[in-house]
Amino acid sequence: MASRANHRVLLACALLCAAAFWYVDSTRLKAAETQAQPTVAAANFPVASGARLAGDARQTRFILDLDQTVTFRAFTLADPYRVVVDVPQINFQLPSGTGAGGRGLVKAFRYGLVMPGGSRIVFDLAGPAKITNSYVLEAANGQPARLVLELEEVDRTAFVQSLSPDSRPELRPAIADAQPATVPAAQAAPDPGQQKPADGRAVVVIDPGHGGIDNGTQSSGESEKNLVLAFGLALRDRLEKSGKYRVVMTRDDDTFIPLNDRVKIARNLKAALFVSIHADALPRAEGDAQGATIYTLSDKASDAEAERLADAENRADAIAGFNLAEEPTDVADILIDLTQRETRTFSNRFARLLMGEMKSTVRMHKHPLKSAGFRVLKAPDVPSVLVEIGYVSNKGDLEHLVSEGWRSRAVGSMAQAIDGFLAKRMATAGSSN
Repeated sequence: MASRANHRVLLACALLCAAAFWYVDSTRLKAAETQAQPTVAAANFPVASGARLAGDARQTRFILDLDQTVTFRAFTLADPYRVVVDVPQINFQLPSGTGAGGRGLVKAFRYGLVMPGGSRIVFDLAGPAKITNSYVLEAANGQPARLVLELEEVDRTAFVQSLSPDSRPELRPAIADAQPATVPAAQAAPDPGQQKPADGRAVVVIDPGHGGIDNGTQSSGESEKNLVLAFGLALRDRLEKSGKYRVVMTRDDDTFIPLNDRVKIARNLKAALFVSIHADALPRAEGDAQGATIYTLSDKASDAEAERLADAENRADAIAGFNLAEEPTDVADILIDLTQRETRTFSNRFARLLMGEMKSTVRMHKHPLKSAGFRVLKAPDVPSVLVEIGYVSNKGDLEHLVSEGWRSRAVGSMAQAIDGFLAKRMATAGSSN
């Protein structure tokens, strides 16, 4: 009895210490929606109709065509070299493939939503460069309004000296560095820990990967972020229908959520389970793969493919242009380690149960259970798994991923596994009180 009491004291201390280092940004979650796209009409936002690069390896210019002027904020980031432009939420109606190729100082660029009310354009640079000029032109002489960014090659030393404290961007609507107009702030959502009064039900957090500026993998016109959001919403609806759980989505629309914030959401809610949904892809040179795979956290990847995937997923924040700051040193390392060991045991138990349920309805990978160091699975006190529901690079898997019938069967098996896992865990927790 004394041993159990000591363990409980250590566990409680670990949770209290760890909680001091995480909080949930209240703008991350919005009220649940039934559709995969934001409910605000796209016509309410400025429209970008064209984007192009000009110049050479010494000087490069970027031009974005708009139907109205916008405010913006531009800054540079190092390691890797990037330029980031924050703007109010924009309806990007650019031709398919825009940004995939580069020119001059820009290797490629990407764009999308990073929060309700705010969009972002991120340029991957071929080397160090500085912003020599940036401005917005009003529509004139039959030409649309334009956002213009001019870059010039510099050496590493000059690049580092040009970095300012503003190079650590906050997630917020664009700051009017270049234009004086006021940008309306995004509507703040309620703190996810206060969305509903506590009712004793277990909390299940569903995490559709990627979103907004981060498309994830893409193939045949389908993007991972949309496929996994549709799957996550269907799983939410199935679980909520039973009434057994309080289900929370890390995102329920096309918004980018940084990796650490996904973890914070689960920890803030004291979730009983965290399920991250993704869809993998292999380059053609690496052959073909198919089927669903279930990943748990490990410091050492189970194989080369798991390591490749974890490395790719862990770069999501860099893709969106956020600094990958070091995690705060935790004063409760030892206590948290004790908690995490027990949490990993629960995570592995759920992974095996989930594989058993899914294999009867879904094609599984030849090695369906794997592990790697996914940042999104690192909550020390929340059992967590990452499920790759298939490969968008495989024709057969892609046909399944876009099929409502397949999705319904896969969601059903996943919901059954969640039922089995939580019923046993809740019963065990109740008997130990």
